[in-house]
Amino acid sequence: MVRWAVLEEAEPAFAQRVRRLFDAHRHKTIATLRVDGSPRISGIEAAFAEGELTFGSMAGSRKGADLRRDPRFALHSATVDPVEGAEARWPGEAKVAGRAVSLGTAEEAELFRADVLEVVPTHLDEAATLLVVEWWTPEHGLRRAERS
Repeated sequence: MVRWAVLEEAEPAFAQRVRRLFDAHRHKTIATLRVDGSPRISGIEAAFAEGELTFGSMAGSRKGADLRRDPRFALHSATVDPVEGAEARWPGEAKVAGRAVSLGTAEEAELFRADVLEVVPTHLDEAATLLVVEWWTPEHGLRRAERS
């Protein structure tokens, strides 16, 4: 796993497209793991700054407790439905998976940095006939697949 800056350096245009998808809307969704191993989905805000992807948790929240116990997470950008007749203009969506690293608490909140394992944006091709899935990992770099 690596910091967001490694992706920005390795694939700057790809990282910028993913960042635009995350920055398009304030609220995102994060999946964490409960004590029994089952998934928990929570709303969250995230930020990109100085080569880091960060997100927070209110003090005492279950989401923060999940991440301190088991740092694995999946973060999903907000998404909107494609507009009928203009599907090719759908911006797509993005996901980041990794491990959360606690940066400590401030103002009754805990801040986490993402160590990135995988980044996956999806969108439609220009004809809006294929789903385009791209994914980047530190080990394999950037890959792409198209699905009908």
